[in-house]
Amino acid sequence: MIIRSRAPVRIDLAGGWTDVPPFADREGGAIVNVAINRYTYATLRTRAGNSIRIQSADYHTYVEAETVRRLEYDGTLDLVKAALKRLDINAGLELVTRADAPPGSGLGTSAALGVALVGVLNVLQAERLSAHEVAELATRLEVEELGIAGGKQDQLAAALGGINFLEFGAHRPISSPLPVSMGVINELEKRLVLCYSGISRLSGDLIQRVQQAYLAGEPATCEALRTMRDLARHCKSALLAGTLNDLGALLRENWRCQKALHPSITNADVERLFAIAEQHGALGGKACGAGGGGCLVFFCESERERELRDALMAAGGQIIDFNIDRYGLQTWRVDESSGRVL
Repeated sequence: MIIRSRAPVRIDLAGGWTDVPPFADREGGAIVNVAINRYTYATLRTRAGNSIRIQSADYHTYVEAETVRRLEYDGTLDLVKAALKRLDINAGLELVTRADAPPGSGLGTSAALGVALVGVLNVLQAERLSAHEVAELATRLEVEELGIAGGKQDQLAAALGGINFLEFGAHRPISSPLPVSMGVINELEKRLVLCYSGISRLSGDLIQRVQQAYLAGEPATCEALRTMRDLARHCKSALLAGTLNDLGALLRENWRCQKALHPSITNADVERLFAIAEQHGALGGKACGAGGGGCLVFFCESERERELRDALMAAGGQIIDFNIDRYGLQTWRVDESSGRVL
């Protein structure tokens, strides 16, 4: 028997960074993000005994151990190891992962993979977890098991799917699915252009630098975080009202604030893509996730999407087609001998 799971990555439209402590704990954060149909996958096969084999299909890397307890964090597939350890899995199994999104994309891929891992392993347990519980546990894998700094928005988007307004504080986050019309969804899918810059980045260093600047009371950093939190609320209102032309200015202002957090949020290559986008129909745009490279998202003038896409590709960008995912984490079973989905 095969057990599979998938969890979507996300585009953060406004408020990103405000879910990260200590700002979120001290002042409260807010984010609007959109889950998209680019997925992380986990496939699990049980096996006799207690031996473990874990594999990344993306990196052609695998690890084997006699038991879960013999797995050690060493920089190779540590997130998978953390999931096995945290969920206290004692059965023998083979676990394979892969992801649709490019590495270092800023789309929350590692968090989505954590959600997919918790989801597939939870099928082996007697007590089933809710979507919010899966998201919380996936966050703990990174923060507590692996000591990786970050926020909570990515795990929530992956577990819940859809378009969400998320609020963060010292306690559990509050998630509010936005009941937008099908017309709004269709218009977003038509006029949002997602471009991978070709620059993979690691968010951990950026996050630590911004955290230090906030703790030091740097005025530019503090003001940028507070403004981005407010922009998330404005973005929520625009989506609910269907006034999507407002998104261009909101994304543009959010990008200004992102760049104010730390100089390494942007670079010459990223700025070149933004300049090209502005010349070819982008009303506004921002870097996804922490910034520093990865994916850029633009909201385009009506009927100029093809022009924008072609211009970005000519400049070396990679366009990522997507639709909005409405389901979040999914798990299912497959009979391996017949291929029948159960």
